[in-house]
Amino acid sequence: MKIALITGITGQDGSYLAELLLKKGYQVIGLTRSSRNVNLENLKYLKIHDKVQVVECDLTDISSIISVFKEYQPDEIYNLAAQSSVGMSFSQPIGTIHFNIVSVLNMLEVIRLVKPDVKFYQASSSEMYGAVEKLPVRINTPMHPLSPYAISKSSAYWIVVNYRESYGLYACNGVLFNHESYLRNKNFFIKKVISEAVANRTNPAWELHVGNIDVKRDFGYSPDYVRAMWLMLQQDQAQDFMICSGKSLSLRSVIEYIFTKLNIPAAKLKIDQKLFRPTDIVDIYGDSSEAKEKLGWTLAQDFYQVLDLLLEEEIRNL
Repeated sequence: MKIALITGITGQDGSYLAELLLKKGYQVIGLTRSSRNVNLENLKYLKIHDKVQVVECDLTDISSIISVFKEYQPDEIYNLAAQSSVGMSFSQPIGTIHFNIVSVLNMLEVIRLVKPDVKFYQASSSEMYGAVEKLPVRINTPMHPLSPYAISKSSAYWIVVNYRESYGLYACNGVLFNHESYLRNKNFFIKKVISEAVANRTNPAWELHVGNIDVKRDFGYSPDYVRAMWLMLQQDQAQDFMICSGKSLSLRSVIEYIFTKLNIPAAKLKIDQKLFRPTDIVDIYGDSSEAKEKLGWTLAQDFYQVLDLLLEEEIRNL
């Protein structure tokens, strides 16, 4: 039986990944900074909270990681832990950059010193590329990060590449573009819009306040994207891959689709300048052809179909 460590197991991707690995016969160990305050709601929602073992581990403390390695002897590590809010990174740049870089460096160093046969997956982000001059984005597109979060992810990306090239570790980056699900935290745009719209669709006093919605993003579905993570660690050689839909949609068009589905008047949408970011990517989408060719990865549905699924699930669980 393979043993997998998942950092960030209680988040959207960590929970779906745990579900996938359990179905494939893995023993799943989830790492959390504090076991006393751990929120298992996503794992409970998927009915797998009693099938995974959640272990306390401070990723900024290398001795803590060494202890976990020696006890569980993992075969695969999926690093999904991060301060992952772009907006929050502007107000907490030091904390974001410190954790998102040091945690990755510590894990790779422990692999190098303690168990160099471990396969390591790093959750990278399309935000690393920022102000791109040419679309679609590919792995070798020059990076121009536009937020503290993006800076931290860019640094972690190159740390992974360096450990692979310098020490021969099986370490790879999955550059994931935006991917959503019902389990998404409400701090994220799509979840915020859907949850507020469903809860208030008959409330005459409600308005949806948003920032710049004339930017465009490449969207997908989290269960599809965690499948790519697993596939990346099943290859003979480690390689970085871009995981995306290959097209972008404006945030405005997503809101309009949701409002139409829920019969919400367009006048309920209010643009709030206070919600604009200091810098923002205008348009971004990626090229996932390598993942499709080499991993056999495919998308099950387009994003409007995903929105239908999310709306149905939100209404069902209201």
